[in-house]
Amino acid sequence: KWHVLHFNRECGNGCFVDSVIHVDVKDYYGKTLKTRSDLKSNACLAPAQPIPAFVLKALKKIHPEVTSKYYGCGLVVPECLEGCKLLDLGSGSGRDCYMLSQLVGEKGHVTGIDMTEDQLEVARKYVDHHTQEFGYEKPNVDFVQGYIEALKEAGLQENSFDIIISNCVVNLSPDKRKVLSDAYRVLKDGGELYFSDVYSSRKLSDEIKNHKVLWGECLGGALWWGDLVRLAQEVGFSPPRLVTANVITVDNMELEAILGDYQFVSATYRLFKVPKISNKASLVIYNGNITGFGESLEFDAQYTFKVDEVVEVDGEVASILSHSRFAEEFTFQPPGVPAGCGVKKPKVGTVNPFELVLQLGSATVSSATGGCCGAESSCCK
Repeated sequence: KWHVLHFNRECGNGCFVDSVIHVDVKDYYGKTLKTRSDLKSNACLAPAQPIPAFVLKALKKIHPEVTSKYYGCGLVVPECLEGCKLLDLGSGSGRDCYMLSQLVGEKGHVTGIDMTEDQLEVARKYVDHHTQEFGYEKPNVDFVQGYIEALKEAGLQENSFDIIISNCVVNLSPDKRKVLSDAYRVLKDGGELYFSDVYSSRKLSDEIKNHKVLWGECLGGALWWGDLVRLAQEVGFSPPRLVTANVITVDNMELEAILGDYQFVSATYRLFKVPKISNKASLVIYNGNITGFGESLEFDAQYTFKVDEVVEVDGEVASILSHSRFAEEFTFQPPGVPAGCGVKKPKVGTVNPFELVLQLGSATVSSATGGCCGAESSCCK
C-alpha cells in the first residue's frame, strides 16, 4: 500500500520534497518496467488509431531504445507546431520530444521534464544522435529533471511556452490541481495544454488510490473526468475541449477483481489560456493552410472545419480560435454571408469521455494530430 503524505511541500532552499508516491512511481518506471511488455494492463499503451504519414515518418527516425522505453495512452500531436516552444510533462524516455522536435522544426524548441533518473538517462543519451539524424546544426531538445507539480522549482519560467503536452502522466501525480496551475503559469497567453490521460467513471475508492501497482499502471491515480473539468476552469483555463475517447480494458484478472465495476477511458483534451468567453456565436472559415490538413481540420469531437466552409461556433470556441496560434488560420465573421445561409451548424458536443464512447459505439474519434503551418510560415511567433 502507498501512504499519500506531504506530497506538496517545499524545503527551505526551494527544492521539492519527494512524496511516497513520487518515490514509488520513479521505482516503477525506472526499475520495475524495463520495456512496454512489462506493463500489467493496457492503460499506458497507445490505442490503435490511424497515424498521419508525416508523424509516422518522424517516429521512424527515433532510436529504438527510446521507443522501447516509451509508455503512453495516446498520440499527443497537436496541429500547427512550426516554430513553437513546447513543453512535455513527464517526458520519460523522450520519444514524444524527439518526434515533436522534428515537427516544430529547427527554429522551434522542445523541453522535456521528468522526475525519473533512469528515463532521463535514456532520453539524454540520444540528443546528439537525433540532432544528426534530423540534420540540425544544434539540438532543439533539452531534458530537465523535476516534478510536473513544481515547474518553477525546475527553472521553467512564467509565460514561456506556446504549447504543453502530456501523455498519460498527470494521473501519476498526487496533486493534479498543482499540475494544472503550474502548466497555466508557464504557458504564454493564447497557449494550449494538449494532453492524453486516463479518467475514471466516478471518484475512486481509497483502496484503489492506495494500490501501488494500479497507480503505476495509470489507473490508481486516474481523475474522475468531472473533476478535470472543474479543476481546469478553477486554475484559469477555458472549459476543456474533448478530442478523443477510447475504452481501457485491463485484461488482468487480479487487477480486475480489485477494480470491480469502475470503468476507465483514455481521453485527449485541449485546454487554452485565453480570455473569458462571451456567449455570442461567431461565423468562421478555415483557410486550409495547416500542413497535413489541407482539406479539413478536426479540431475536437464537436468541430471539424472544412476548407472554405462557413461554420457557426459558440463563443467559447470563437475565443479560442481568435486568441491562440490558430488566429491566422481562420477568417472570422466573413462578410456577405447572411445568418443561416449556407452556414454549417455544429453538432452537440460533450466533455464526458464516457458519453462520447457511447455515441461512437466501438469507434473512436481519430486524433487531431498535426504538424505545422506551411513551410514559409510559422504558427508560433
